Amino acid sequence: MKSLMVVYLVMLGIAIGVEIAAGAFIAPVIFFPQKYLGDGVLTHFQSGILMTQFFLKMNILIGFVALYSIIYEVQVWMMGKNYDFLSFVLSLICVITTGLFLFYYTPFIVHAQQLGSAETVTEAFATMHKQSEWVMKFLMVAQFGLFIRRGFLSQR
Repeated sequence: MKSLMVVYLVMLGIAIGVEIAAGAFIAPVIFFPQKYLGDGVLTHFQSGILMTQFFLKMNILIGFVALYSIIYEVQVWMMGKNYDFLSFVLSLICVITTGLFLFYYTPFIVHAQQLGSAETVTEAFATMHKQSEWVMKFLMVAQFGLFIRRGFLSQR
């Protein structure tokens, strides 16, 4: 069980790192290429398409981590060993927010992009995009809490 915990913590750490990198390092470069390459390189719409491709790949990772998380927490609960209610709730929050991001926000954004650049400048798109950012932040906080909580519990 200890090795499964180590895998769990590593996966949570990787997911958190990728999510932070997406927002802090990748997005500013993709959405402001003129800072590095000069004007006229990419439109905002084209940058959005590139960023979406990154998120589609990241979705595979965070989906897998959320699935592993809930399976691990349910298994720990069923075995009655090292069970922690807060960890279970945080894992459930991770599954819900990941599900929202993967199956609600991402398809909406991809569909809007397929309809063209005019669809991505609407109020509805801006609202959904802002909500998706908040869901991702909430997911990261839950993952971080789970990482810390499970890390401390593994020391017992």
